[in-house]
Amino acid sequence: MKIDRLIVAIAFVLALAVSPMMAQTRPAAPAGAPASGSTGNVPESKIALVYTDLFLDAKTGIAKFTNLVNTLNREFQPRQTELQQLQEKIKQLTNEVNQAQAASAVVDQKSIQAKVDQVEQLKKDATRKAEDGQAAFDRRRKELFAPVQEEIAKALEVYAKTHNINVLIDGSQVPLIYAADSIDITRAFINDFNGKNPATAAATTPR
Repeated sequence: MKIDRLIVAIAFVLALAVSPMMAQTRPAAPAGAPASGSTGNVPESKIALVYTDLFLDAKTGIAKFTNLVNTLNREFQPRQTELQQLQEKIKQLTNEVNQAQAASAVVDQKSIQAKVDQVEQLKKDATRKAEDGQAAFDRRRKELFAPVQEEIAKALEVYAKTHNINVLIDGSQVPLIYAADSIDITRAFINDFNGKNPATAAATTPR
């Protein structure tokens, strides 16, 4: 782990821990008042970890995500099949050109060139379709996942408040040197969310 990443991680944790206290308005100390020293009460902080990358696990993750992934794959399967068929056609024509060029008999150069041109055109078509398909896939994925991600974010906040958690850190995003298993709420949260939000509603098919 690079030292600069470690510094960023520590700073991030400290910022999260300090910000709730800094957000509270404190009365100004009277002029000339003595420093309180170490007699003040130190606020208790309960820190927990959640690994959001595990939410996407097909077997043990959040069921709504699994349903959305299946919906997304099902919607784009026709495009995937079309691209596979194009690749097979390109491969077939390329083999025919190679075999014709390697043949000892006299071959029709115009026929070979026609196939070469066809291969080049198919490659361009495949590239364009792949790029268009990826762009459409990304748009649809954002459309499907955004509402659930927002729902999960709100549920995490409610879960943290319910369990008196002051600081909740995403271990999938912040580098950690060590964290005890006892502060990992990932599995408990997934079970809680799945229980309260069953994945029964089907996603709306795009027009």
